[in-house]
Amino acid sequence: MNIKSIEIFAVEFPLIKPFIVSYGTYPTMPSIIVKLTTDEGFVGWGESVPDEHVTGETFESTFHVLKHSLAPAMINETPFHFEKIHDKMNRILKGAPSAKAAIDIACFDVVGRKLGVPIYQLIGGRFHKKFPITHVLSIDEPDKMADEAEEKVKEGYRSFKMKVGRDVESDVERIKAVRQRVGEQIAIRIDVNQGWVNSANTLKALRYLESMGIDWIEQPVVADDIEAMVEIKSKSNIPLMIDEGLCNVRDMREIIAKKAADKVNIKLMKCGGIYPAVKLATMAEMAGIECQIGSMVESSIGSAAGFHVAFSKKIITSVELTGPLKFKTDIGDLKESYKIPFIELNEKAGLGVKIDEEVLSQLTTDSCIIK
Repeated sequence: MNIKSIEIFAVEFPLIKPFIVSYGTYPTMPSIIVKLTTDEGFVGWGESVPDEHVTGETFESTFHVLKHSLAPAMINETPFHFEKIHDKMNRILKGAPSAKAAIDIACFDVVGRKLGVPIYQLIGGRFHKKFPITHVLSIDEPDKMADEAEEKVKEGYRSFKMKVGRDVESDVERIKAVRQRVGEQIAIRIDVNQGWVNSANTLKALRYLESMGIDWIEQPVVADDIEAMVEIKSKSNIPLMIDEGLCNVRDMREIIAKKAADKVNIKLMKCGGIYPAVKLATMAEMAGIECQIGSMVESSIGSAAGFHVAFSKKIITSVELTGPLKFKTDIGDLKESYKIPFIELNEKAGLGVKIDEEVLSQLTTDSCIIK
């Protein structure tokens, strides 16, 4: 079975409400969808959600790379050969992990559909039965974040990831407001998205937060300041998670060697897809570091790919893949698997996601086909 054609779609997903993090506000979520067709007629779907603040890729550059470099090189390749495909992509260009993730995910999907098995069966089999769904609170005024959290608790949510990173004082007020509103039994994780910049600001924040029962602090400092992460970890009683600072095997080696984090957040868009994500999880397991699978707010395609990795690995103990719940319109049906407060994967072949190509066409702003 060989790859016959690859279609590339530039898409704008409408959000229910703007997604706000420390470095930007997203009224819609741009995504690039890949449809891979083999000479036997099997179809696999992939997705790329680039973020210039994290992977160094723009939406436009990713579409260009897929159209002119990666997709043409995949024609007549065998999608079963995951290692060979990644080696070829890496020889074509350095970096561009979210572009490579789209090809990787499509290959896994089409192989799973060909064999009639879910993707998790291709990477170790199913370990977890279900995962709690963590609701993500975008940056807002303290009372508004607390109101949203209170509403979500009534809906059944038992854990929150709070986006902060504007300034320490106002962020502490946001966290305090949510904790007071939801009580002590609800899990709260803090995602700073590099917004506190350095160890001095972070340690100042931690003095206020250590009595608030926080599960962990995620990426408080700029991504490449591993030494700051080492210092914070040595002085904090709250577990420290690294996110933007982990994109590839080289990063993971440094994190392990320097003991820079208690937890790592693996994202398929940062590392290049399912195959590299499994490698990172294996490295973390060897070092005794717990993992989370996160996302760039992806559709059913990218989110399902992340879930298959998470469900197959014991060392992955949490997920943050809520993109389909944030979209007004999605092209897949993964939302049906969200049974608040849990996510439960089906046992369908490949990603296990049915794609509505009519909706895809409506959301597409540009497209091309490579044969």
